[in-house]
Amino acid sequence: MSSSVILQPEREKSLLRRHPWIFASGIAQQVGRMNSGDTVDVFSSEGQWLGRGAWSPESQIQVRIWTFDQQEIIDNGFFQRRIARAQRGREDIIVRHGLTAYRLIAAESDGLPGVTIDRYANVLVCQLLSAGAEKHRDKIVWALRKEFPDCVIYERSDVAVRKKEGLPELTQVLHGEIPDEVVIEENGVKIIVDVKQGHKTGFYLDQRDNRAIAAKYANDKTVLNCFCYTGTFGSYALAAGAKKVTNLDVSDLALHTAKRNVEINKLDVNKCEFINADVFQALRDYKQAQQHFDHIILDPPKFVDSKASLIRACRGYKDINMLAMQILKPGGILSTFSCSGLLSFELFQKVVADAALDAGREVQYIERLGQAADHPVASSYPEGFYLKGLICRVW
Repeated sequence: MSSSVILQPEREKSLLRRHPWIFASGIAQQVGRMNSGDTVDVFSSEGQWLGRGAWSPESQIQVRIWTFDQQEIIDNGFFQRRIARAQRGREDIIVRHGLTAYRLIAAESDGLPGVTIDRYANVLVCQLLSAGAEKHRDKIVWALRKEFPDCVIYERSDVAVRKKEGLPELTQVLHGEIPDEVVIEENGVKIIVDVKQGHKTGFYLDQRDNRAIAAKYANDKTVLNCFCYTGTFGSYALAAGAKKVTNLDVSDLALHTAKRNVEINKLDVNKCEFINADVFQALRDYKQAQQHFDHIILDPPKFVDSKASLIRACRGYKDINMLAMQILKPGGILSTFSCSGLLSFELFQKVVADAALDAGREVQYIERLGQAADHPVASSYPEGFYLKGLICRVW
C-alpha cells in the first residue's frame, strides 16, 4: 500500500477546486512510512481520493499536489508530458515575439510545484525549490534532455526559500558545458545574461512586455532607471529615442553589464550614466539638488517575504514612490513595479495613491501591467500572479 495522508474534516474544499497546496494544519493522519519528497496519496476524512503529491515534512506546506488524476503515476513520462505541454502552450508567444529566452515552467501554474525552468538560447536553467522537485531531479533532467536534446542544463537552486523545505542552497551543472554568459534577444533588444551569477535564474524575463510598454514613454525624454540591474529598461528607452538615461544600481558588476548591453545594441553610450548608488539616498540627493526627470522607472527587488513584513514593505514602497514623484517634471511618467506576490494589486495601487498625497502631486494611472505571457497563472492557483506595475502620469 502506498503512503498517504488523511485530511481533517472539511479541509478538502481547496483540493476539490484543484488548489495544489495542503498545509500541515489540514492533515489529520499520516499512513505508512514517508520521507521528504516521497509521493503520497491524499484522502478526505471520509475516504475520498483527492490527489497525489509530494510530502514535505519540514514545510508548512506539507503536500504539494502533482496530479488530480488517480491513474497518473509520477514517473519520467509524467515530467516529460508536463514539460512538453508547457512548451506547446508557449509556442505562439515564442513565434510572435521572436523570443530566444522565455520561462518554460512556471511552477504550480504549469503543474510542477516548486519547479521553475527558464530557457536562455540553448541553456536551460532550473530552480528546484520544493522537496518533491528535489526528489525527482533526475526525472526532470531526463525529460528536459528528451524534449530539448540540443540544450545544456544548469541548476540555480541557490534560494533561501529551500530552507523552509529542509533543503540546502546549491548550484550545479546537470548536463553539458555551461557558458559563463548568454546573449538573448527580445523585442529587437540584445541582452547579456549571466546564468551562473545573475539574479534569479540569470535575468528577469517576466518584465519583457513591460520594458516595451515603458519605452513608449521615453522618446526625447530624460529617464532615470532605478534598481537597473543590467540596464534593460534603459536599453529599451535608448532604443526608443530617449534623450538621456541614468542607470542606478548598487552593483558595479551589474552596471558594467548595463554598459555592455548599450554597446552590443549599438546605442549611444554618451547618452547614458551608470551610477553606483543606494536608490533611496540617490532620490533624496536629486530632490535636494532640485534635479528633475521626465520619466522614472522603479523596479525594486521584492520587499515582502512574509505576511509579517507586509506593513514595513508598504512603507518602503510608499517612500520610494513618493521620492520619485517629487523629482518628476509636471506631466512626467512614473513606471512603478512590485514583484512581491503577497502585495495585492489593489494594495499596491493604494500605496502609490498614498505616495502621491505625501508628495503633494496629482497622479493618474494610465496603464496597469502584469507579468509576461510566458509566466501564466493557473485559475486554481491565484498565487501565481505576483508582478504588478502601473504607468502613472504625475502632475
